[in-house]
Amino acid sequence: MSTLLDIRNLGVTFDTDEGPLKAVDNVSFSIQQGEVVGLVGESGCGKSVTALGLLRLIPMPPGRFTSGEVFFEGRDLLRLPTDELRTIRGRRISVIFQEPMSALSPLHRVGAQLMETLQLHLPLDKRTAWNTSVDWLNRVGLPDPEAQMRAYPYQLSGGMLQRVMIAMALMLEPALIIADEPTTALDVTIQAQILDLLRTLKSQDASLLLITHDLGVVWELCDRIVVMYASRMVEEGPRRELFENPAHPYTRALLDSVLSLTGRADRLSTIEGQVPSPLAYPAGCRFAPRCPHAFARCHQEQPPLYSIADKRHSACFLSAPKKPDLLNPCPSEPLNP
Repeated sequence: MSTLLDIRNLGVTFDTDEGPLKAVDNVSFSIQQGEVVGLVGESGCGKSVTALGLLRLIPMPPGRFTSGEVFFEGRDLLRLPTDELRTIRGRRISVIFQEPMSALSPLHRVGAQLMETLQLHLPLDKRTAWNTSVDWLNRVGLPDPEAQMRAYPYQLSGGMLQRVMIAMALMLEPALIIADEPTTALDVTIQAQILDLLRTLKSQDASLLLITHDLGVVWELCDRIVVMYASRMVEEGPRRELFENPAHPYTRALLDSVLSLTGRADRLSTIEGQVPSPLAYPAGCRFAPRCPHAFARCHQEQPPLYSIADKRHSACFLSAPKKPDLLNPCPSEPLNP
């Protein structure tokens, strides 16, 4: 497979009254043609800002890029002229936004907004644009699609608006779809229908960056997973290997916190402590204050992203190559209680 998207050392900072806020810090990963990559982590870890930053959709100011390159089909999106970038947005890269209630214009009917999206990028007449929009609303499971085309966004529920946003993102058949919590507010039947639709697009060689908290959806759909914590990548790897043998303590904690319907447990596993403030990250590993395996070096130095196997990386000193001259020996007992 050829590389479709290549993100290199992406950094995004927001200037606030309290100081610079690091939202994305030195993030690097790629997406291959026809691949589905899951981006997971707790709320506030930088997943959505990473996705919006790819298309320069963050407000500037207060946001600014502090580092990085984002190559899509060989062109650096961070340095493209705005006119060229507009031809890519929607047509070659589509976004399913996280907040459907605020993503559509309240002043225009749903159908007008869908048709405008089509006609901005394709030479379609109004009748063809109308029929195509109705067809896609039907494909995402919206009842009575012609009636919904004539409705204003405030007349639709959150779940219905979510399906409108999904239709808008998919109907141009882009090469890359960025889906930020695409199944939020959908019941399980419609969620399954949307996932089947995304699988169909994948089979047609489309690529997908899926941002979600739902590890069940990640298991069902993704080929590879990128785990973020406190604005940084902490682990990356193929789905099955990462689920069965997580290398980073944070990844293991995330998987342990998922409720199992088949296993038995006295209590639900949780991750102790709080995510650190992006205004003042601690020295060393940002997960160290919450990590049961942390030792002295974890609180002093920030671990690099070690290559631990083919296509697998982990930002943990416990994943480092066993070279005594490069890595201080780990104590037998962790320092964190």
